[in-house]
Amino acid sequence: MSSLGDFQASSFDGKCNYIMVHSDYIAMRQLDDCNVYLYHTGEFFIEVCYSPLYKKVVMINAFDDQAGLMNYAEKVSLDDLKFRSKI
Repeated sequence: MSSLGDFQASSFDGKCNYIMVHSDYIAMRQLDDCNVYLYHTGEFFIEVCYSPLYKKVVMINAFDDQAGLMNYAEKVSLDDLKFRSKI
């Protein structure tokens, strides 16, 4: 599973496994009573909405457009990223 469509079509457990193995954590934001964690796979972004009240993941959303990142724009700092030199 390497495309956004494949990810969206997979089961909940399949999505969770894919996130654990093939993605990098980027940021977290609050949405109502949930913590929304943002991950990047290299091809698309994934949001995982976790409810501390119910102690479980209540939603997984994947996207590959800039509009989905707007909720994180003010919270993400590029200072912490390590860039690889191509030289």
